[in-house]
Amino acid sequence: MDPYVLFKVPTRDAKVAYAGMLSTFILACSITPFLNYSQEFKIQFMLVLSISLSSTASPVLTRIITSCKIGKSDIGQLVIAAGMHSDFISTLLISIGYIAYPIREEHSNKSRVQEILEMSIALAVQTLVTAKVSPIIMNWVNNENPEGKPLKGSHLVLSLAYMALICSCSPVYGYSSILSSFMAGIFFPSEGRVSKWVVGKINYLLTTIFYPIFFIWMGYEADFRDFEPEQIGTWARLLLLFLIPTIGKIAGTLLSGLVLGFHWPESVALGLLLSTKGHYQMYLAMAAKTAGGISTSTGTGMVIAAFFTVVHAPLVVAHIIKRARKRAPTHRMALQLLDPSNELRLLLCVHGPQDVPTAINFMEISRGTAEPGIVIYLTDMIELTDQIAATLVHDDVNTVSVTDKSVTEMREQVTTAAQAYVDQNSDGVTLRRLLALSTFNVMPQDLCILAEDLMVALIILPFHKRQRADGTLDAGHSGFRYVNRKVLRNAPCSVGILVDRGLGLIEKISRSYISLNVAVIFISGKDDREALAYAGRVARHPGVKLTVIRFLVENSAENASRRAGNYRVNIAELEEEMKLDDECFAEFYERHVAGGHVAYMEKHLANSAETYSTLMSLEGQYALIIVGRGGRVNSILTVGMNDWQQCPELGPIGDVLSGSDFSVKTSVLVIQTNNVRGELDGLDDDFSIM
Repeated sequence: MDPYVLFKVPTRDAKVAYAGMLSTFILACSITPFLNYSQEFKIQFMLVLSISLSSTASPVLTRIITSCKIGKSDIGQLVIAAGMHSDFISTLLISIGYIAYPIREEHSNKSRVQEILEMSIALAVQTLVTAKVSPIIMNWVNNENPEGKPLKGSHLVLSLAYMALICSCSPVYGYSSILSSFMAGIFFPSEGRVSKWVVGKINYLLTTIFYPIFFIWMGYEADFRDFEPEQIGTWARLLLLFLIPTIGKIAGTLLSGLVLGFHWPESVALGLLLSTKGHYQMYLAMAAKTAGGISTSTGTGMVIAAFFTVVHAPLVVAHIIKRARKRAPTHRMALQLLDPSNELRLLLCVHGPQDVPTAINFMEISRGTAEPGIVIYLTDMIELTDQIAATLVHDDVNTVSVTDKSVTEMREQVTTAAQAYVDQNSDGVTLRRLLALSTFNVMPQDLCILAEDLMVALIILPFHKRQRADGTLDAGHSGFRYVNRKVLRNAPCSVGILVDRGLGLIEKISRSYISLNVAVIFISGKDDREALAYAGRVARHPGVKLTVIRFLVENSAENASRRAGNYRVNIAELEEEMKLDDECFAEFYERHVAGGHVAYMEKHLANSAETYSTLMSLEGQYALIIVGRGGRVNSILTVGMNDWQQCPELGPIGDVLSGSDFSVKTSVLVIQTNNVRGELDGLDDDFSIM
């Protein structure tokens, strides 16, 4: 957390944290002096106990929130941020309090004022040196050790020695070495090889060595034989240690929630989550017991109370999810729901350098306006074979490098070509490079996880078939077809499959005159509405001439009776879809067609046979046709077309347009919107609850 946050205007999460801490601190200071937690009353012990009760174990709380998959929701982000504020403030107060009440030797001849003054000056100098000098050293080490290369031993030793020096010099002037370890967070940069290496090693040491030893020590010190369960005062102190932070946090969050406009059930849930305690609070209890400030019974009771503050957290999160799903929108990430003021995030996948020209032209027509811009995550889809697996190098705990020459050269070619385009068209286009290196069984899951973590609105996958020299498509790669079909089924956002038949051969799409004819076919359904939403971005490009072709059902009495006899119609579902279609198309028409930027034509058809003939009449007229995969409710215009399609993942319309009977110069983009939330498993929905 930024240390300067204390001097800024408090944000929403800070207000929640401060309110919960203040109410708990006041409640603790009012009750704890009368319960004989310490052997003799000491103001410093009461203050430390009150601060500890008003704090929050942010690492434990963050792990619970992320494990329950609500870390991306607004309430999850609020809880994590408020927990960090509370943890930061309580630790800072205890660190400052250590200066006022240091643990001194009995034979010390220095006065308390002299000790406080010397310790304050030394600590200020240490903090200043750490904040100003350390970044220079660490950034130099990071620059000398770029990603993909092993860390130099001398630089690693220098970094560790410097870290040990900074953290171990505080006991010289009487300050706590444990509290001084927080200095490491000041001089380590947030990014860089050394920071990643140290964090990885520390996490490894914590989970494998420190935590087992810590809990063994804590169990040894918390001797239950001295718990004194026969005394009522023992249970009263234990109960109040649990009730004070719980009631105090709930009271504070209810008050702050009332001011900030939160729903009261969510305010109560915030208070329950912010009362979570963890390792640090348990350590303070055992440290106080070891120092003789409290009895074994009291120290054991504090550990038990800290444990019970964690037990209810998953139940609170489950309740939050249950309430959130009642208010959550029907869909997750989709182009139709994208805020126009937010940048568009695309996960654009390629199989190799041969797909780069097509990817560049796709980026060009999708870029929209410079504000808010577009972020392209260009991802290489590479099958993990035994040969490639043998070249993987684990540089750090969480870093894996590929040293296979063919893979590295291929990635460099893709990066060079794509970066050259971005450098020439830097306004509004941001490029990020990713790698999906896994077996075909695992690759769909990796792509879906990437899309969810990056919060992209659209995944673009290359078609598994490639165009031959004569214009026809080959048999394709069965592995990539499997990946495409699994991503379509499980993606957390909209998915597009791009059938390239000449889009990459266009050298440069002009911005001064129309050089690309694009059509979007709109029939009905959620996928067609998503395709229309993407076409709205394409229409903004000055070099693209977009034509919207709407297929309408001919409503003559003869055709109506024929349809009623051969095709069952769900009237309620059909009317709801038609209403959504009309609203979506009316908005698109008013924004793009009415101003003359987009051409529009209607086709009144009676059945799927006429649909097929109309599609075939479009041959050679457009370089790219955008269609929805399916999702149509009772559409008479496509009924029966599924029976003879070769690639079901393209839908009936996309299958016809990509077939061998259609133009060899027309590329096809088939778009499918994401699934309905109720059909998804897991609790990782990005909902809004406030």
